[in-house]
Amino acid sequence: MATRWGLCGAGKISHDFCVAIKTLPPGDHRIAVIASRSIDRAKDFAQKHGIPKAYGSYEELTNDPEIDIVYLGVLHTEHWRVGMLFLKAGKNVLCEKPFAMNSREVKDLVATAKKNNVFLMEAIWSRCFPVYAEVRRLLAEEAVGNVKLVKAYFGSPRLKVPRSEQKELGGGALLDIGVYCLQFVLMVFNGERPESIQATGVLLDSGVDESVVVTMKFSRKRMALCAFSIAARLPNDAVIAGTKGSIKVLGPMHCPTKLVVNDKETEYPLPEPCLPLNFTNSTGLRYEAAEVRQCLLKGLKESPRMPLADSVLLTEIMDEIRKQVGVVFSQDSQ
Repeated sequence: MATRWGLCGAGKISHDFCVAIKTLPPGDHRIAVIASRSIDRAKDFAQKHGIPKAYGSYEELTNDPEIDIVYLGVLHTEHWRVGMLFLKAGKNVLCEKPFAMNSREVKDLVATAKKNNVFLMEAIWSRCFPVYAEVRRLLAEEAVGNVKLVKAYFGSPRLKVPRSEQKELGGGALLDIGVYCLQFVLMVFNGERPESIQATGVLLDSGVDESVVVTMKFSRKRMALCAFSIAARLPNDAVIAGTKGSIKVLGPMHCPTKLVVNDKETEYPLPEPCLPLNFTNSTGLRYEAAEVRQCLLKGLKESPRMPLADSVLLTEIMDEIRKQVGVVFSQDSQ
């Protein structure tokens, strides 16, 4: 039986998700319905992607018994509210990143998923890429000795993008792209909580972070350095330096196709899209969809690639970074 997807939100990422799904065997995945707050947008989207059903409200999707999982592709300021709607209705959910606006919202989503015995995953698609699988394998066999330093950079000029620079849209470098650097560090250090976090950054006039540098210290004298910016382009790579060598994930580190291990490069090509994409390497969303299918077939309630504990810790670290840099959202006082 194919996994039946219900898409929530008819935006750019949902478009790319549909294109990525089409690179997987049709017997494994089927997009059954698209829901948007606008029925016209939903119908246009359905026609473009060959989706049989279109809804003009999210509530209609909660009541549809013929879907296996909801892909939540709405703006992240809405993740908590809309996510709760589906989880309380007993729906499995794959929620786009960042999971929510702060750790209180994330813990709420996680607790609700557990209470309703449904699957929940933050869509950190990076974790499902073949390059990341190889990194985990290399680390497990200590291919570069003891890891001493991890560094991850992500900079992309997007000051003209409203959702990146406006506070009411949950803007800032941290929630948009910094999350990718931090999740990489947590993966390398097996979801361990850092002993200390030091963050410094500069803000836009809107009050969101434009550029941030974070240093973290972990147990056993291990360090991490992350830098991210929505004002400038950075190398966008990630490096793991160990006592016996190094692993380098070539940019874009959040959706990589090239890995360098002790100067030896390996490529992991992506399939070609059938329609133009909005974001870099978006056919790689196929790996995340395949991971979700495997979890559902096994009856799992979370993904071992991106466990819910990792998502909670990730958001707690982001809360601490925002506190140090001075970014406050309206959701923080609710």
